[in-house]
Amino acid sequence: MVGAYLAFYSERGIDGRPERFCNLAAWCVEEGYRSQGLRLLRAALRQKGYHLTDFSPSGNVVPLNARLGFTALDTTTALAPNLPWPAWSRARVVTDPREIERVLTGRELAIYRDHARAAAARHLVLVAGARTCYVVVRRDRRKRLPLFASVLHVSDPELFARHGRLVLRHLLLRHGVPFTLAERRVVPRVPGPSVTVAGRPKMFRSPTLRADQIDYLYSELTCVAW
Repeated sequence: MVGAYLAFYSERGIDGRPERFCNLAAWCVEEGYRSQGLRLLRAALRQKGYHLTDFSPSGNVVPLNARLGFTALDTTTALAPNLPWPAWSRARVVTDPREIERVLTGRELAIYRDHARAAAARHLVLVAGARTCYVVVRRDRRKRLPLFASVLHVSDPELFARHGRLVLRHLLLRHGVPFTLAERRVVPRVPGPSVTVAGRPKMFRSPTLRADQIDYLYSELTCVAW
């Protein structure tokens, strides 16, 4: 074997319709066979009935994807310090798997069960009265420093905006992570101080779906830790 293109497949419900996804991940070809590497990509593109996503294209792959019809997602990101905020809020953070199973329902419970054993996904639920916000994060590196948590999924952005400081506090005190990266398209408003930074490129190709219908679940971002 001299080359491989890793892909994750899923079927999702979008606006009441089943949609099939192919998430393109690691693409590796030995140096002497690089000229043949495009055959792997072309094989992926020839698949019928799939929406294609690429959430970690390397620098030279980004312009290639653009020429092949991929669209760049807006990855404008908030960088927030995880501070030891006082835990005076009536909301609470749930991390025990048995309690997560108890407080989540419907679609969010199904997503949790699908990702409970995903290698890179970390799960917690904000609970405030009768409302819940299911949050999925991953540990990330920037400049080879493992100091960041990236937010992949937030089920209730409004609740997160009100009580998300508890999540940031939890990430600092329980996981030792000093910073959180939250794309604006995933978390419109991060509580507390933050600065805006450029996010890493992420792209998709679909004949029917819009950018706001693309998320990071069921992908290498939840399944592969690095």
